[in-house]
Amino acid sequence: MTTVRLPLFPLNSVLFPGLVLPLNVFEERYRAMMRDLLKTPPSGPENPDADPAVSDEPRQFVVVAIRDGHEVAPSAAGLPDDVTTREAGSGPAAGFGDDPIASFHAVGCIADAATIRERADGSFEVLATGTQRVKLHSVDASGAYLTAEVEELPEDDGDEAGALAEGVLRAFRSYQKRLAGARERSLTTGAELPDEPSVVSYLVAAAAVLDVPTKQRLLQAPDVASRLRDELTLLRAETAIIRHLPSLPATDLTRQATSLN
Repeated sequence: MTTVRLPLFPLNSVLFPGLVLPLNVFEERYRAMMRDLLKTPPSGPENPDADPAVSDEPRQFVVVAIRDGHEVAPSAAGLPDDVTTREAGSGPAAGFGDDPIASFHAVGCIADAATIRERADGSFEVLATGTQRVKLHSVDASGAYLTAEVEELPEDDGDEAGALAEGVLRAFRSYQKRLAGARERSLTTGAELPDEPSVVSYLVAAAAVLDVPTKQRLLQAPDVASRLRDELTLLRAETAIIRHLPSLPATDLTRQATSLN
């Protein structure tokens, strides 16, 4: 078993490989994380005109979903650090209890921050992309922010992944049309969906309107085929439900909502 230690970024959402994650970082513990990630040296020859916010070198951290029902530090745009400290305590594990790992799901996703841009007030605007599923083995709260010892999880196709992907895409298109409404354009108009089974499985998992526990279950599926089977069942059930609802908002296929920390 090979493990690596990386910064840990808990969220109330699930990140999937290949999906883009915008972050609004303002809590001091996560500011410290971003300041350290900015120290990653740029690749290639030195360029004095290069934007320091952008890097070709990996700037990795682990995104993990917070378990339902666990108390966490309050989070809102521009929330002063002293309020967070007063209500949840201070330190990297503030709001996550004496044993932080118990507050998090066991499987997360490595994120690579292509852009980390510091604002005048010291907060950060971050744009990261999910790259690889990982399993959490331990969480360390001894530094300025949480870190975790993680093991990369294999991405096995499983049985009949190709055929299942085709079925999921058909079900997803039907689901999209129901979301968009019979009189509106389909969300796939002008855009081609992928045919690689693993990519299909993660795109659908991220785009479908599902709660965090369900998305987490999809993230930690043992293989691609298992994830696709689960999605096929979910899509058919959700499409049937939407038929009886007046309207639901459409969902962006490649980006998650900006997360506040």
